[in-house]
Amino acid sequence: MCSLPVKPGIYLFKDLNDHCIYIGKARSIKDRVKSYFSSPSDSRIHAIVNETHKIDFVVTDSEREAYFLENNFIRRYQPKFNLRLKDDKSYPYIKVTVQQNFPGIYLCRRTEPDQARYFGPFTPASAARKAILLINKQFGIRNCKEKIPGTRKRPCLEYDLNQCSAPCVGRINPSNYKRNVRHALLFLEGKTEQLKNRLQKKMTSASKKQDFEQAKQMRDLIRSIDQIELKPKIISIKKEDKDFFGYYRKKETSVIYVFLMRNGKVIESSSWSIPVQSTSDKKALYTELVRFYSQRTDLPDTIILPFEPVQKERLTKQLQNLKGKTIRLLVPQRDNDHKIVMLATRNAEMNLLKKTIRSNPLRELQKIFKLKSQPLLIDGIDVSNTGGKQSVGSVVVFKDQRPSKKDYRKYKIKTITGPDDVSSIQEIVSRRYKRHLKQGIPLPDLILIDGGKGQFNAAKKVLTELNLSKIPVLSIAKKRDLIFSDQTKQGIKLDPTSSALKLLQHIRDEAHRFAITYHRKLLRDKSFESYLDDIPGIGPQRKTALLETYGSIQNILKAPLSEISGLIGKKAARNLKSFIQKK
Repeated sequence: MCSLPVKPGIYLFKDLNDHCIYIGKARSIKDRVKSYFSSPSDSRIHAIVNETHKIDFVVTDSEREAYFLENNFIRRYQPKFNLRLKDDKSYPYIKVTVQQNFPGIYLCRRTEPDQARYFGPFTPASAARKAILLINKQFGIRNCKEKIPGTRKRPCLEYDLNQCSAPCVGRINPSNYKRNVRHALLFLEGKTEQLKNRLQKKMTSASKKQDFEQAKQMRDLIRSIDQIELKPKIISIKKEDKDFFGYYRKKETSVIYVFLMRNGKVIESSSWSIPVQSTSDKKALYTELVRFYSQRTDLPDTIILPFEPVQKERLTKQLQNLKGKTIRLLVPQRDNDHKIVMLATRNAEMNLLKKTIRSNPLRELQKIFKLKSQPLLIDGIDVSNTGGKQSVGSVVVFKDQRPSKKDYRKYKIKTITGPDDVSSIQEIVSRRYKRHLKQGIPLPDLILIDGGKGQFNAAKKVLTELNLSKIPVLSIAKKRDLIFSDQTKQGIKLDPTSSALKLLQHIRDEAHRFAITYHRKLLRDKSFESYLDDIPGIGPQRKTALLETYGSIQNILKAPLSEISGLIGKKAARNLKSFIQKK
């Protein structure tokens, strides 16, 4: 959690396969992500947290930019827990039809190649509506689609409300109307200081006169102007295809970060670290650009870089051969492209910091629980039963953080007749490690028990009796993920995003899955076995043959009579089929 920034941006929850399962936005990424792990009561949040294996982030310069980036990334990755924004609904734009003699101003959801001017996008949509109202009031620009000249004899209500200059009936001449349109365009382009000062004076004057309604209206209009000035860098009205690279180096490691803009929207980002050692930054950038684009087919028209790589001309030719047309390489010194490169560089810096402080889960386990070495070989143990019936145990084995399924073992509990998990744990530990000692099987570096303090003490007691007390033992309780060890006898809670905790949870869940799967199989077999006891002519040998061959009544029903006859004899087979059909 400490590696997450206290900055605006988006966060991406990813599963074990590195697939995005949820994307969100935040004013502070660290605070927002932390809230997901604070005893989540909502079932959906609980499901997100349980499936999350890794958390990535993208830092932006404002919360408003995070809105747009979230929208773009959700459409790109289609995370299963994001219920909204998956469709093609877009944030709104303001459209000014400058190609007409009497341009109008409108709200729209998409830009089109129709020679109109587009501004935005805006969030929330009310910001765009307030901006249009402001332009209607201050500049008299129409928002209707009336034909000019048309058949109208008198102006509409918008004129009476001072929200239109009524060009449709000639209340303003074309040259003055076009001048007002130019002023409105300057306002939408962000040249707003003079207008804001004018509105500020009106708001102050109205407040002094206690005309609070007008003062509030002026205040809202000023806020609309501020929102228009905060244009998102990550969206281009020109619908360009560009890639923006950031580069950050610390000592002998560099991180490269890239934003991919397609059709005017940043839809994807990625980063990777490289050892640079004595290599120059310019040479490292050249090598990574060649490697990056040789693995991609969607090359852009323009690549924006933080500095020029070595052999720029050679790189340009190589990229031209890959795409089949010239790709421009630019190093901007100012403008919007420069700002996005700076944003990519800042993300590269934060990713390098994250990689520096994020520990290996095995190293983290060693440090927290004071182990002599990293636990490369871990045994996970769990038990399962139904009211004490068909009690079973499981042992799963993880080698260097990965499950080694060929080493999994399952146990039928022999000495326990009731629902006693503590005694069952003792039996499994005793049987398993006696066998290890007898056959010379390598002992684990760590044993993880699914359970609380009782199960932990039970395992420790058996290991002491076997002279194996040096093997470290942990137990992890299900409800609150409290972890018990020799150092933490009262139990501790690790940071919810801790890689060590995630590994322990994975082992615990795998042991539980393996145990309950075996338990359910035994219950099914027992049910089938009990069913066969009532059938005439089916003795112990025939029962065993049926159990091993078919495993269920449904499979027997599907099997032909001749096949069953070959297994248990014709008469017994007919009795079996007849009994099942009557039942």
